[in-house]
Amino acid sequence: MKHFTIVDFILRRRGQFFAEIKDGIALPEKMRAMLILSSAFLVAYGTLLGSTHSLWQTMSSATKLPLLFLVTLLICAPALYVVNVLFGFNQSLDQSLALVLTAISITAILLLSFAPITLFFVLTVRHHYQIFKLLNVFFFVIAGTLGAATLSQGMALISTATQADSASARPQLLFYLWLTVYAFVGSQVAWTLRPFFGHPNAPFELVRQLGGNFYTDILASFGEILGFVIVKGG
Repeated sequence: MKHFTIVDFILRRRGQFFAEIKDGIALPEKMRAMLILSSAFLVAYGTLLGSTHSLWQTMSSATKLPLLFLVTLLICAPALYVVNVLFGFNQSLDQSLALVLTAISITAILLLSFAPITLFFVLTVRHHYQIFKLLNVFFFVIAGTLGAATLSQGMALISTATQADSASARPQLLFYLWLTVYAFVGSQVAWTLRPFFGHPNAPFELVRQLGGNFYTDILASFGEILGFVIVKGG
């Protein structure tokens, strides 16, 4: 399978794609293709984000954006596998990884599809830092939500119950709890790796000192747009 032909496979033939994951068909090749695909798209989008500041920020963001998703995957995928095993689904670790990589690939594809809009705002409002940051947070929320919906769809299609109560609402509830943990881990990793944009009035920083959190920073960004506070975000 050529690496970038998997885009069409995921977008247009997702049911067949999940069926092949369920049957264990070419899982290593699929995972490698999705890893290369998502990394390439995230590098491209990270390059666009960093270009609002400097060459060093461009290189830094291009590296850190795929790293953000990879680190979050490594932290959270084992928990998804264990939850599935505990609640009676005969899903292997490779299948769990393939499902999460599918969700990440969908997220990366959607982010890249937002690139023309982001580029437009780079050219028109790049000095309005908080507006540009919140716009991209919005894009990440949309892409991440649709990626999570793909993950839920894939789990429903490939998981086979092995316990009488596995069709109950509990496994679905556990999935949403895991998804909440995934979102919190991802936002914390993003906060640790910041900045991805770089404030136009601040010098380049590879990473910023720890302190605060992602959610208070977003609230502060809204506050600055509304004229309540002035912040230096990431």
